[in-house]
Amino acid sequence: MSEKLKIGISIGDVNGIGLEVIIKSLMDNRVLEYFTPIVYGNTKVASFHRKAIGIQDFSFNVINSAEQANPKRANMINCWQEDVKITLGEQNEIGGKYAFLSLEKAVDDLRAGIIDALVTAPINKHNIQQEGFNFPGHTEFLQAKTEAKDVLMFMVADELRIGVVTGHIPVKDIAGSISKEAIVQKLKMMNDSLRKDFWIQKPKIAVLGLNPHAGDNGLIGTEDEEIIKPAIQQAAEEGVFCFGPYPADGFFAGDTYTKFDGVLAMYHDQGLIPFKHIASRKGINFTAGLPIVRTSPDHGTGYDIAGKNVASHDSFLEAIFAAVHIVERRREQAVLAANPLAFRRLSKDRD
Repeated sequence: MSEKLKIGISIGDVNGIGLEVIIKSLMDNRVLEYFTPIVYGNTKVASFHRKAIGIQDFSFNVINSAEQANPKRANMINCWQEDVKITLGEQNEIGGKYAFLSLEKAVDDLRAGIIDALVTAPINKHNIQQEGFNFPGHTEFLQAKTEAKDVLMFMVADELRIGVVTGHIPVKDIAGSISKEAIVQKLKMMNDSLRKDFWIQKPKIAVLGLNPHAGDNGLIGTEDEEIIKPAIQQAAEEGVFCFGPYPADGFFAGDTYTKFDGVLAMYHDQGLIPFKHIASRKGINFTAGLPIVRTSPDHGTGYDIAGKNVASHDSFLEAIFAAVHIVERRREQAVLAANPLAFRRLSKDRD
C-alpha cells in the first residue's frame, strides 16, 4: 500500500471560522484513512477555538516539521510561540498577521515537496496586507510564489466547474481587461485542467457572454461579437471543444450548464453567484495552472458566526478530498504518460 498523501492546511484568519471548520473536518478519524493532515497554526489558538465551540474530545498531535507527522493523527506545527489575543468576529491586524505566518510556512513546505497539497482556510484580503503579502488574495500570492505564468480560478462542485477570465478587479475595469488573447488562454488552461486534474478526455466547455443577452448581436455592447466570438473560434481551431457565447441568465436558469464539463465566465460575480447558489455550501475553489495543488472552501472568514458552533465544514472537507484526488490523478497521469495507449484507455473509461 502506498504512503498516504500529506495534506497541508493553513488556518486563515484566527478571528474567523477557519479553525472551527478545520477541527470539525478532522474530528472523524475515518478521514485519516485517506490522507495525513498537517495544520500550520498554533496549538493554543486551536484550543481556544475548540473550547469556544464546545468540543472536548479532540486534540492535535504537535510536531516540529511535516516529516514528523503521525499518519494516524491530525497533526499541527506551531508556526509561532507567542500568545495571541483572539477577538472572535473582529477584523484586525492580529487576524492578518497570523494568517500570513500560517500560510507562509505551509507554502514553503509545499514548494519544497514536504507536503503534497495545500488547503487554505479563509483570509481577510484587507488585514493580511503586510510585508510579504501585497496581493488581492491567495490565488495571486501562490502564482507569484510558484512563478506560474497564469492561473485560473476554478470553482468546483461535483460536475459543475466554473472558471473566470478576470478575477479580483473592480467592475468598472472588467470590459477593458477582457481580450481575445486572455479568453483563449483561459480556455486552454481550463481544457488542460479538465483533462489532467479531472480525467475528462475531451472536455466540452461553455463560454458566457459579457453583456446582457450576450450583446444581442451588437445592440448591447460590442465585446461579445468582436472579442468573445473570435476567441471561441480560435480556441476551437487550436483543439478546445468550446461553444458560446451564452447569455448568463438563461444559461443557468435553463440548466444548460448541466450539458457542459466546464463553464468560462467573463468576471468574478458572473460565475460565482450562480455557482454558490447551485453548489449549496459544498463548492470548492481550485487554482488551476499552478505547478502545485491548492484548494479552498468557497466561503469567507464568517466573522458573524465565529465561535458560535454553527459554521458548516462541508465545503472545507470537500476541498481536502478534492486536493487528494487531484494529486492522485496527476501522479497517475505521470506514470501512464510512458504508455499513451493505456492513458487514453483509462481516460476514456473515466470520461
